[in-house]
This record gives sequence, structure tokens and C-alpha cells, in this order.
Amino acid sequence: MAETAPSRHLQLRERCIILLAVTGITILSWLYLLQLGQGGAGAAMPMTRHWTASTASLTLLMWVVMMVGMMLPSATPMISTYAALQRRKTDAMQRLVPTLLFAFGYLLVWTAFSVLATALQWALDRMMLLSPGLAIGARFGGLLFLLAGMYQLTPFKEACLHHCRSPFAFLFNQWRDGWSGALKMGIEHGAYCLGCCWLLMALLFAVGVMNLLWVAALTLVVFCEKLLRPGAWIARIGGGAMAGYGVWLLVPA
Repeated sequence: MAETAPSRHLQLRERCIILLAVTGITILSWLYLLQLGQGGAGAAMPMTRHWTASTASLTLLMWVVMMVGMMLPSATPMISTYAALQRRKTDAMQRLVPTLLFAFGYLLVWTAFSVLATALQWALDRMMLLSPGLAIGARFGGLLFLLAGMYQLTPFKEACLHHCRSPFAFLFNQWRDGWSGALKMGIEHGAYCLGCCWLLMALLFAVGVMNLLWVAALTLVVFCEKLLRPGAWIARIGGGAMAGYGVWLLVPA
């Protein structure tokens, strides 16, 4: 009994540290996005087709920060569960480092997505398909909404969402020991999350990359899909609404 109380205290302390770290990183990410949205860092959002290395780097930074702010909160239960399974180790570094590597692997996947999103933004910009608000036209946007809505109803989306919604099942089935195992598990979890949400993130090109109201709305959709009990139904209902909106955009006025 004497060992149980300190153990519970340690678990509570480490859980609070994880929650505070995730909350802090998320807040900083959103503060950066708000600064960009208000024009306080306009140089980071290129409005010209003459891209430079600096332009590409700042655009990539914007996408990475956006993905962190949107996706990290919904990954918190998985990270916390992984950290809880590390608490059997007596050495603090042996508990902390694998958890950090797991989270890093998860974010590494979304960094790779950010690279692709930056490349797509550059290509669309070169083809003069982006508005000053960094959105594609209504027809392309309608098609993107239709595709995203249909994807929400596919078995692949459901399978990826299942892995994202079940921390214990994922960790039990995919467990790997060691620091390299932690990194690989984080990457694998990130891959499932990417499979679940990549078209939702692509919708930013339909509504405006820096449309922060839509960024917040999509963040909320992802959070509800992954963490609320009726998440699978939220995905299906949201998919129907997206597909319907896409059709509405595609039908001539």
C-alpha cells in the first residue's frame, strides 16, 4: 500500500505534464496562426507567384504549425496511454524519451503531409488557380468537398478512424520495444491518423488556407470524430453534409 500511493502520485504528475505540454504547444501554434491571420506576419504567407527558398520555408512552417495545432489535441489520449504503459520503468529518462519519440513520430507524419501541402500550394499558385485568400475556385472547391464527403463514408476511412479511436487496442497490437520501436509506433499511428483526415485537411484549399474559422471547424470535427463516443456517426453525418455542399457548389446557379 505504501508503494501504491507514490505510484499514483507519479502517474498523476506525469499525466499533468503531458497535458500541460500538449496544451502549451497547441496554444502557441494557434497564437502563431492568429498572428498570420491578422497580417502580423504577412511575409510568412506569400501572395506572389515568385517563390523563393525563404517563401517556401515560411509556407512550410505555416503548414507544420497548422497541422500541430489541429491534430495534436486529438492525439493526446494515445500519447497519454503510451506514456502510462511506460510507467513500469523505474528510470525517468527511460519513461520520458520513448514518449517523446512516440509523439515526434506522430508529428513527423504530419510534417511530411505539410511538405506535400506546400508543394501543392506552390503548384496551384504557379497555375494561377489560387485566389488572394489562397482558395481554389468554386467548381474545384465543390469537387473537393464532394470527394471529401464521399471519402468519409468509405471503409478505409472507418478502418483508420477505428485505430485512432482505440488507444489500448492500437498499442496492444502494434507494440514495439525500445526507442526505435516508440518512433515507429508514433509514425504508424500518425499514418492511420493521416489516412483518416487527409482530405479534411485538403479542404483548406477549398475554403482558404488561412481561413481560421474553417481551421477551427475542421479541428473540432477531427476532435469529435476521434474522441467522442458517436465519432463514427459524426464522420458519416459530416461526410453527407460535405458531399451535399459540394454538389451545391457544382450545380450552376
